[in-house]
Amino acid sequence: MLATAKPWRRLADQGFRGLTLGTGALLVFVLIGAAWFILREAWPSLRHYGFFSFLHVRWAPSEATASARQPNPYGIGQFIYGTVVTSALAMLIAVPISIGVALFVTQVCPQGLRRSLSALTDLLAAVPSVVYGFWGIFALLPALRPVARFCENTLSHVPLIGFFFKGPFFGFSYLAAAVVLAIMILPIITSIVREVFARVPVEQKEAAYALGATRWEMIRMAVLPYGRSGIFGASFIGLARAFGETIAVTMVIGNSVLRISTSILGQGATMASVIANEFTEANQPFHLRSLFVVASWLLLMTLVVNVAARLIINRSGRVGGANL
Repeated sequence: MLATAKPWRRLADQGFRGLTLGTGALLVFVLIGAAWFILREAWPSLRHYGFFSFLHVRWAPSEATASARQPNPYGIGQFIYGTVVTSALAMLIAVPISIGVALFVTQVCPQGLRRSLSALTDLLAAVPSVVYGFWGIFALLPALRPVARFCENTLSHVPLIGFFFKGPFFGFSYLAAAVVLAIMILPIITSIVREVFARVPVEQKEAAYALGATRWEMIRMAVLPYGRSGIFGASFIGLARAFGETIAVTMVIGNSVLRISTSILGQGATMASVIANEFTEANQPFHLRSLFVVASWLLLMTLVVNVAARLIINRSGRVGGANL
């Protein structure tokens, strides 16, 4: 009986191996196919204007013509700036909070409450993006006015960084978009960091306690160093989500496409938001093709961030810690 079963087991193993290889290859083909499609659709505009001719800050589709001598009216510099600023601010808000929540759940919280708090944190990821947008318009924008007033009255007068906090503040702004983004990426970062902290070897904690460390010293000496690469990985996953978020950001950022507002209290647009706003009304020459150029730049930025994240994680993983 065993002798006749072995060929079937071998065949089943080979089939399972082929299935897993096929699913892995499918992800690669999907990524390559999406990149190829975006570049193919953007190519007419890239060929007409040039790849780097889009790196200015005037977006004026109404001035576009089919003339080859006309300067490129589709500048995307303000969209790159808006994407980077809102994502960076969201990371500054979300990462410390995520680490604190993960530490509380895994190291401090009573055992009976850990599962409930973890479920509540993960539930934030299930809230639809448009709901966050509505909440941002009707609840967040009024709540941000005291913060904006403080920034205008105090931080705007600080040398070197004052321009970053100048008013006026009308509600819809980079700051509002960043806060909404921070809430949206918070459960993603928290869930990954929480799992990394939960995997810290008990021996490391006991060794810290044996040296006379308090709970907080144990966390600083044993937990945080072990989870360093995991924190990096979770942060970059959250950053990738922030780069591509569309609907909620579109609803609260103001969608100003004419220039760069250097202040976080000003209105602007991101690469994802301008695509969502204009692709249904793109009727000017090279307008739709230029939106595909915006998408190609967004894809390029995301790939660069992911490659940099992998290099950082691999380098920190050699020193020690939990790798993703």
